[in-house]
Amino acid sequence: MSVTVNTSWLSTSEGVVGRWEPDSRGRLHEAALTLYAENGFDQTTAAQIAARAGLTERTFFRHFADKREVLFGGSALLKERVVTAVTTAPPSDGPLDAVARGLDQAGAIVGEGRRDLVARRQAVIAANPELRERESAKLADLAAAVALALRGRGVSEPQATLSADAGMSVFRVAVERWAAGTDDGDLQLALRNSIADLRAIATGTPQ
Repeated sequence: MSVTVNTSWLSTSEGVVGRWEPDSRGRLHEAALTLYAENGFDQTTAAQIAARAGLTERTFFRHFADKREVLFGGSALLKERVVTAVTTAPPSDGPLDAVARGLDQAGAIVGEGRRDLVARRQAVIAANPELRERESAKLADLAAAVALALRGRGVSEPQATLSADAGMSVFRVAVERWAAGTDDGDLQLALRNSIADLRAIATGTPQ
């Protein structure tokens, strides 16, 4: 993210998820998701996306390096925000508390986007093995960066890696449920609820 979830979310002109605006990048993004759903990712070309958006292929490549970047364009910023939140968490925070702060930042970014667009993006990725592999690699890269940030806070192994990997599982499940409309409210709330569920599992506390 099974609906695959990406740590590299739908992108606006600033490179992050944003509210729908009728600009060139937004039109290209909407057109791409529609064509990926209709024809499949592999069968869709950049030229077709541009034509559906009423724009030129040259305009497409001004906004996206390739058609995959329509799906994975915001990963660098998402990673930066999550790692910064983990790194700057109060010294009193335990490893999972610090990870939760990072996920809260992720929820703020991803949750600004239209829920239906996030769900459509995930469905495209779930239907394509290459995209699923890329998505998994992005999540693994984010987990490794979070684990490194935790080690920088003095967290030892395997606690750093376990906390980071658990955080990515929380992220995947929460976004999956939020995009599907299973969880009401905003994504940040869904992430906080999922963190609470993880803590309950770890302590054996019934929910």
